Amino acid sequence: MRLGITMFATDRTMAPHDLAREAEDRGFVSFYIPEHTHIPVSRATPPPTGVDTLPEEYARTLDPFVALAAAAAATERIRLGTGVCLPAQREPLVTAKAVATLDHISGGRFVLGIGYGWNREEAADHDVPWNQRRRMAREHVLAMRELWTEEEASFKGEYVSFEASWSWPKPAGRVPVLVGGAPGPLLFAHVAEYGDGWMPIGGAGIREALPELRAACEKAGRETVPVIPFGTVPTPEKLEYYARLGVEEVVLRVPAAGRDEVLPVLDGYAAEYLAD
Repeated sequence: MRLGITMFATDRTMAPHDLAREAEDRGFVSFYIPEHTHIPVSRATPPPTGVDTLPEEYARTLDPFVALAAAAAATERIRLGTGVCLPAQREPLVTAKAVATLDHISGGRFVLGIGYGWNREEAADHDVPWNQRRRMAREHVLAMRELWTEEEASFKGEYVSFEASWSWPKPAGRVPVLVGGAPGPLLFAHVAEYGDGWMPIGGAGIREALPELRAACEKAGRETVPVIPFGTVPTPEKLEYYARLGVEEVVLRVPAAGRDEVLPVLDGYAAEYLAD
């Protein structure tokens, strides 16, 4: 089983390019960081983690594309991804250029992990109607695909519209889009339509959801897509369970902390799960 790493990278944690290099040296295959543009001080939305107070790290996240560009320069093999990017909150022409550039300079190592968001107030500041954020994310990704793949790209949709345009660089290859979120008909329809994998946060409920995911892919006329549990705190039993389900890659969580706290966790994961 392949293992990746994710950290909630902030201005107070171990630098992402340092962690990416250390993870690559130990044999991890992927490295992901999240995105929040800002956290409104006045919020009605409860924290997604179930705690009473939102951890400070949410307000201190680094820009993932800038941070991953630094990681690309410091590494050679490890895949570099967003876990997750919020495309509904991003202008797709600009984001498509950032993704293509990062994939180009990294030699085709970028992975676009996306989600729909949980913070109503953050989305509102980006003029994203809460009940439309999933449709907006879908359309933004579809528009970006056109820019990545077509010599003269154009798009006309509900939220995005541009006439025939040139946009280079193109990505080095197909940019994998991993769709994060809780299982359900709408999410799996999106995965089957434009995704290259499902990235369940935490990894709960995979076994029960697999038949629905397969059915959605079959309905879309394609093979079922990989499932990559994300942000997992591993145990041998948990990884064995995932392997029995056919999972081939799991992204493990390390603490949002400095080098002295992160590296022992990374070493422990490597010693226990990558030793052979």
